[in-house]
Amino acid sequence: MILSRQKPAVGGASALVREKEKSKEKKLPKVDDLLTSRDYTGAMTVLEFNKQAGKGEKDTDSWIGFCAFHLGDYKKAYEMYMNLCKQPGCDANMWLNFSCCCFYLGMYKEAEDAALKAPKSSLQNRLLFHLSHKFNDEKRLMTFHKNLQDQFEDQLCLASIHYMRSHYQESIDVYKRILLENREFLALNVYVALCYYKLDYYDVSQEVLAVYLQSYPDSAIAVNLKACNHFKLFNGKAAEAELKHLQEISSSSFSFASELVKHNLVVFRSGEGALQVLPPLIDVIPEARLNLVIYYLRQDDLDEAYGLIKETDPTSPQEYIIKAVVNAALGQERGSREHVKIAQQYFQMFGSSASECDTIPGRQCMASCFFLLKQFDDVLIYLNSIKSYFYNDDVFNFNYAQAKATTGNFKEAEEVFLLVQSEKIKNDYVYLSWLARSYIMNKKARLAWELYLKMETSGESFSLLQMIANDCYKMGQFYISAKAFDVLERLDPNPEYWEGKRGACVGLFQLIIAGQEPRETLREVLMLLRNSTNPQVEYIARVIKKWGKENRVAVQ
Repeated sequence: MILSRQKPAVGGASALVREKEKSKEKKLPKVDDLLTSRDYTGAMTVLEFNKQAGKGEKDTDSWIGFCAFHLGDYKKAYEMYMNLCKQPGCDANMWLNFSCCCFYLGMYKEAEDAALKAPKSSLQNRLLFHLSHKFNDEKRLMTFHKNLQDQFEDQLCLASIHYMRSHYQESIDVYKRILLENREFLALNVYVALCYYKLDYYDVSQEVLAVYLQSYPDSAIAVNLKACNHFKLFNGKAAEAELKHLQEISSSSFSFASELVKHNLVVFRSGEGALQVLPPLIDVIPEARLNLVIYYLRQDDLDEAYGLIKETDPTSPQEYIIKAVVNAALGQERGSREHVKIAQQYFQMFGSSASECDTIPGRQCMASCFFLLKQFDDVLIYLNSIKSYFYNDDVFNFNYAQAKATTGNFKEAEEVFLLVQSEKIKNDYVYLSWLARSYIMNKKARLAWELYLKMETSGESFSLLQMIANDCYKMGQFYISAKAFDVLERLDPNPEYWEGKRGACVGLFQLIIAGQEPRETLREVLMLLRNSTNPQVEYIARVIKKWGKENRVAVQ
């Protein structure tokens, strides 16, 4: 509301002008009307104006605190109520308002102390119920739970505790029961939609949410949830478009959820701006810590990721999974059996729980648990049950293909490895070595050799070369085996490499005699042998030349 800054006419005002002035005065909004219409910004503006103009009443500060609280300005509300509580003879119920502000500011101990100074009431019981949950005090939680009445405020409080304890279906049941009796409580549709979102029913969440958005299209919380559904159903761009729409039509509610929107934009943009946005929100938005951990994992900064999560005692599904993933990554990176064991335990604890055992994340966790235990037949049981949901997921396909290859199903392993599109994974030694082995086992040794040729000289390329040489030898693909042993021998004059090359060359010679390899390859066999200085070369070469002469094969 913009108040008039014009000076009144001085002296000699006509009756018509005076009438107009009276008309303007009548149109000034009343605080009661503004509060009824939930225009807390307008109400607070009028209250503060009256206070500055000396027209404030005894309860003006109390109402300013009330408006600030409902606008999400908990710090201002905290200051107003703290001043009121310090006044002699203040209303004891003011301590309860002060306690609510402390609660929303994360000052739980101060909130409890203040709440206990207030007289007993249903609001006090609800507040202490929530504080017991924050303190993980199950005994007191059940005590306050028993004091809840069959009134919708208490039932809403119970539903919120169900939600925070991941009992989403129980929460939905409470909300739906209240909605049946109070159809006008449209905001409950947002809570129901949020529960369905947590249960991965994104389509259902959208349908329920639409009921509320028809009446309040500029609701920051509702539009943000819609964006999150779009992120899960489609992609980050679709989700970001919804939030841009929110910014365009932003009202006072937008500033209320600005931190939440900033947080989610980082997620929708795959971590862009994470280091600027997420650290200040760690103790404000629960998911901020987890998303910052995910960002560090993607940047391969395992120490930072572990530092953020190591002291966290997991309570939500996401916390269990991320803590397990961080320990698994750290264990594999450092060769720490302790971290791997911790990861395996968290994966098993979550995946085998009654509430998660039949969910997609639950089955992924059980697959990860057995992967770490190297029980790959069990890994495939779980991955086969969910593979239709991850056809284009590179990480899933990478792990699925490894499990296939480890159990000897190299044909399918090769097909799944080739579905991977991520350049980072395709350049990983584990991927290259398993794909090369799959090629060799599927009689495609030349493709494995091409993988080696594309690599830069390094310890990993040497290891891959050793694997190609030995696996090709085992599979009777002697031409590529001989070439690989030849390179190995030149890089490291180890007698074993000569023996491997000698055996591969003789084996290739036998295949040529049997007509299973082209005779033209004979010339290359001799070239490979001549790269060695071993005295046995001349004898083998003499035998090959003699056979070539007798069978009219040019070997020079």
